[in-house]
Amino acid sequence: MKVYSVQFDIVWENQPANFAKIESMLEAAQPDRNSLVLLPEMFACGFTMNVEQAVEEKGNQREFIRRIAKEHDVYVVGGVVAPGPDGKGQNQSVAHSPAGDEIACYTKMQPFNVRGEGDAYPAGNEPVTFDWCGVTVAPFICYDLRFPEVFRLIAQSNVELITVMASWPDKRILHWVRLLQARAIENQCHIVASNRCGTDPHLNYNGRSLIADFNGEILADAGDREEVLSVDLDFELLREYRAGLPFLKDMRQDLIGRPLT
Repeated sequence: MKVYSVQFDIVWENQPANFAKIESMLEAAQPDRNSLVLLPEMFACGFTMNVEQAVEEKGNQREFIRRIAKEHDVYVVGGVVAPGPDGKGQNQSVAHSPAGDEIACYTKMQPFNVRGEGDAYPAGNEPVTFDWCGVTVAPFICYDLRFPEVFRLIAQSNVELITVMASWPDKRILHWVRLLQARAIENQCHIVASNRCGTDPHLNYNGRSLIADFNGEILADAGDREEVLSVDLDFELLREYRAGLPFLKDMRQDLIGRPLT
């Protein structure tokens, strides 16, 4: 089953320019029907704390995801900023089906408070999952990656694919790669990750969007350039591996909290 990770230099606080860039990249990539396409965190504006500039207007960011999902007949997971209470926003990972239906909405559980993200975009409280052609998928966002307990909440829910969208800076890029590999290994999941590249007024980004298997082996790596990665993931092999080494069954649920219901 084919997955795609889109990596590009997000134009700062310029939604039309970023929509156009994604459209152009997907038109060139021509993703397979019913494949899954992952876009970066806050793809429409960059990782800005300016909520007024970042928030979607009348659902335009969701509408963009819906439209490209229908046009390319694919599942699309993209990072939107939804309006929240008291003038704040919500940093979300939203999934749409090829029919254009919204099938999942996850609000980032771990805001990056080093940059004051929680003041602009308060934390969500629940992980979510969705079905992609018989595969259970769990979406996460950027800083979530540093908190393995967040991923453990979904580990007993037969999740087979984790998506991580991000705005992860170059200074800590080694952590990004190693943590993605760790989350894949410890949860026996394939993982697809989309990070931005380029610069914004505050940070530099060198990408390293990647796709890794359940062994943590990197199957594709975008490096520091604009790129659409693609890999055909083998879920039957993953299921055979889990059956032979059923580590997840030995998790102490009383130590990691309640399971996702």
